[in-house]
Amino acid sequence: MTDTPPHLVVIGNGMAGCRAVEEILARDPGKYRITIFGAEPRVNYNRIMLSPVLAGEKTYEEIIINGQDWYDDNGIELISGDPVAGIDRAAKTVTSRSGRAISYDKLMIATGSDPFIIPVPGKDLPGVVTFRDLDDVEKMLAAADLGGNAVVIGGGLLGLEAAHGLSLRGMQVTVLHLMPTLMERQLDEAAGWLLKTALEGRGQTILTGADTAEIVGDGKVEAVRLKDGTEIPADIVVMAVGIRPNVALAKEAGLAVGRGIQVDDDMVTSDADILAVGECVEHDGNVYGLVAPLWEMCRSLADGLVAQPNGYRGSVTSTKLKVSGIDVFSAGDFSGGEGCEDIVLRDATRGVYKRVIVKDNKIVGAVLYGDTADGNWYFDLLKKGEDIAEIRDALIFGQAFASGGGAALNPIDAVAALSDDAEICGCNGVSKGTVMACIGGGAQTLDAVRSGCKASGSCGSCTGLVENLLALSLGDDYAGERDVKPMCKCTSFTHEDVRAAILEKELKEIPQVMQELSWSTPDGCASCRPALNYYLLCAWPAEHKEDPQSRFVNERMHANIQKDGTYSVVPRMFGGITTPNELRAIADAADKYKARTVKVTGGQRIDLFGIKKEDLPDIWADLNAAGMVSGHAYGKALRTVKTCVGSEWCRFGTQDSTGLGIMIEQMTWGSWMPHKFKIAVSGCPRNCAEATIKDFGVVCVDSGYELHIGGNGGIHLRGTDLLCKVATEEETLEYCAAFIQLYREEARYLDRTAPWVERVGLDYVKSRVVDDDEGRRALRARFLHSQKILQKDPWAERASGKEAHLHQHLAEIRPFAVVGA
Repeated sequence: MTDTPPHLVVIGNGMAGCRAVEEILARDPGKYRITIFGAEPRVNYNRIMLSPVLAGEKTYEEIIINGQDWYDDNGIELISGDPVAGIDRAAKTVTSRSGRAISYDKLMIATGSDPFIIPVPGKDLPGVVTFRDLDDVEKMLAAADLGGNAVVIGGGLLGLEAAHGLSLRGMQVTVLHLMPTLMERQLDEAAGWLLKTALEGRGQTILTGADTAEIVGDGKVEAVRLKDGTEIPADIVVMAVGIRPNVALAKEAGLAVGRGIQVDDDMVTSDADILAVGECVEHDGNVYGLVAPLWEMCRSLADGLVAQPNGYRGSVTSTKLKVSGIDVFSAGDFSGGEGCEDIVLRDATRGVYKRVIVKDNKIVGAVLYGDTADGNWYFDLLKKGEDIAEIRDALIFGQAFASGGGAALNPIDAVAALSDDAEICGCNGVSKGTVMACIGGGAQTLDAVRSGCKASGSCGSCTGLVENLLALSLGDDYAGERDVKPMCKCTSFTHEDVRAAILEKELKEIPQVMQELSWSTPDGCASCRPALNYYLLCAWPAEHKEDPQSRFVNERMHANIQKDGTYSVVPRMFGGITTPNELRAIADAADKYKARTVKVTGGQRIDLFGIKKEDLPDIWADLNAAGMVSGHAYGKALRTVKTCVGSEWCRFGTQDSTGLGIMIEQMTWGSWMPHKFKIAVSGCPRNCAEATIKDFGVVCVDSGYELHIGGNGGIHLRGTDLLCKVATEEETLEYCAAFIQLYREEARYLDRTAPWVERVGLDYVKSRVVDDDEGRRALRARFLHSQKILQKDPWAERASGKEAHLHQHLAEIRPFAVVGA
C-alpha cells in the first residue's frame, strides 16, 4: 500500500496557475495530488489571444492551452465554474461558491487580476463591459453584430486591441485615453505619436488627454461624456483602463497583502503552506502584468516545491507585440534622467523609430517602433549589463551592423569603405557614387550637395554621411562646419529649415515634426519644444495641436509667477485707457484677493501682485465681469499699445493717437509671437509714448503717420528704423498687421524684432511690406485669419473651469494609485 501524495489545491485555472502546475509535473509528476478550481466553466485558454478571437482571426478552440485530456492524463481534478469563496487556514480547507469544501496540504493562489472600473456615473449601465475573459469577448461580439458606435476607455495594450477588433467587426470606434501618450508604460512620446497616427489611419478616432466624466444612458449605454463637455455616442463601452491584483481571498484569509499578495523568492506567502503566483502577487514591492515575469515566477515556485530552490529575483520586463498589426517593442527604463544618454534613429519614410537609453556604457532601456527585429538583442544586452562602449557608435543600427565591425572604423574610413552603389539618402534614393559625382562637379558645401543631387535635403538623417563624403573628397579644403547654426542639439536643421518643412509637409504636431525631420532625441529639449509649438501655431492656427507642456510656466498659468510663488495679474487696458467702473473692479479685486502691491506699469496698465495660484480663476472671473480681458503680460505675445492723449487734448497733438492706439490693440491683442511685442503711438514728434524704442511705433505728423520698426528699450537699447510714411489710419493698420505677420512667420523663436531686423536687413523688410503691395495685403490677410481663430481671452476660459487642475491648492489634489500593467 502506497502513501497518498500530499494534496496541492490550486485556486485559479488561468495561465499562471496551470503553468505552475506544468512546471511541477515536469520536475516530479508524482509529487502531488492536484485539484484546480476555476471561476470560468472552461479549461485553460490563452487570454493573450482573446484579441485575435475578437478580431475574427482565431476561434476559442484555437486558443486552448490545456484541453480536458491534459487534466485527465495527469490525474488533475478540475472543478470549473465554481470559484473558491473562502480559505480556512486553521483547518487547511477551501470552500467553493457552491459550498464544496476540500482540504489541502499545500495551497496555490493564482487568482490573477481584476479589471479596474473607473468610478463614474453610469459605470453599471448595460452595455459597459471589460476585456478580461471570453465572456467579455462574447458580449463585444454581440454588440458588433448590431453595428454602431463603440467607445473604448483606455489606450493601453488591452484597450487598443479591443478597439482594433471592434473596428474590424465594422463598428465606429473611439478610444479615450487619459494620458497624453498611448501605451505610456511601454512607449515614449515619439513612439506613442506614431502609433496614434497609424491607428487613426486605420479609421479609429483617438482622443488623448480625455478625462471621462460619466457614461450616459437611459436603461442602457448611449454616450460617454468627457469633463470638457464633449459627448461621444456609444452603443457599447469597453473599460480597459488597467488591472489590479485580485487579493480578496488572501485578504479575508489574513495573509500579508500590499499591492498584491506578498511572497518571498520561492513564491511562499506569509503562511508557509500557501503559495501565490501570477498577477495577484507582490514580490519585493513589485507587481507584474506581463507574461514573461509570470513564467519566471512559475519556475521558481516549482523549484521551491519540488526541486532545489532557485529563488525568484524579480523581472526586467520587455514587451514585444503587435498592436493592431504594428510592431512595437520596449524594455527597461526609458524615462531617462541624470547620467542617461539617448541614441535615436528615425526613418520617416519607413515609419521606423528606435531609441536606446545608455547609462555608464550599459543599456538601461529601449523603445522600438516599426522595426523590432533587434529587440531581443537589445534586451539581452540590457539584462546582462554588458558594456557597449566598443559598439556605441553602431548600436542603434542593430546587431548585424554592430557585429560587423563598423564601429572600429572612423567615420571617414567608414564611408570610404562603402561601395559606389551604397544608398546614402533613402528619402531621395541617392547613392554614394551620385553624391561623389556631385561633389566632383563642384559642390563643396552641404547646401550645394542638397541642391545638386538632393542628398540630405529631406529628413536630414543622412546629413552626417554627406558631410563625411565631403570631407573624404575635399580633404582639408572642407571646413566641416555648417553654413548655419542648427535649431538646437536635437537636429541638424535650422529654424528656417524647420519652419519650411512644417509648411511643405503639412506637419501639425510636435511628435510629427520630430519624426519627419529625424530628431536625434526622443522628446526634444527645453529649447526646441517651445519653438516647435509656436511654429506650428503660426503655420496652422486652426489645425495645429497645441502642447501646453511646451510653453513656459507663465504662459501655462496665464499669469507671471513671482519669487514667493504667488502671481501677478495685469488686465488689458486698450491704448492705456480705463474707466471708473474698471478701476472700481480692480480695487475690489485687490481687496478681495489680498493683493499686496498694486502698481502702475510702464505700459500704462495696473498690476496686482501677490495673488495665490488657487485664486487666479476667481479674480479673472471678477475682472471679466467688469469687461476686462487678459493683458498677456506673461506671454510671447502682444503686450501693450502705449499712447499719448494726442490731438483730443494735447495742444501739440497732430492726430488722434489714443484712438489709433486702441484700434491697433483691438486688432492685435491675443496674438502669439516669437517673443514679446510692444507697440506705441505718439501724437507728435515729441514722442511722449516712446514709439521709437518699440517693436512697432507710430509717430503722428501733420501729413499722416511715420511707421517705425525694430526698436528695443531693454538692456540693449535700440532705436527704431523708419519703415515708411503713410497718410491714413487704415494704411497704418494694414502695414502694422503685415509687419507683425512677417515677423511672426520668419523670425526665430525668442528673437525680438530688433535682432531680427538687423539680421535680415531693413531693405528686406521694406521689400516685403512697403514695395510689394500684393504681398503686404496677403500678410495682413493671414494675420487677421489667425486672429479670428486665436484671439480669445484665456482668463475667461480658465474662469469657466478649463485646466482647473493647474490652479488647485496642493491640499486639494488627491493622491491616486496607478493601476494596470
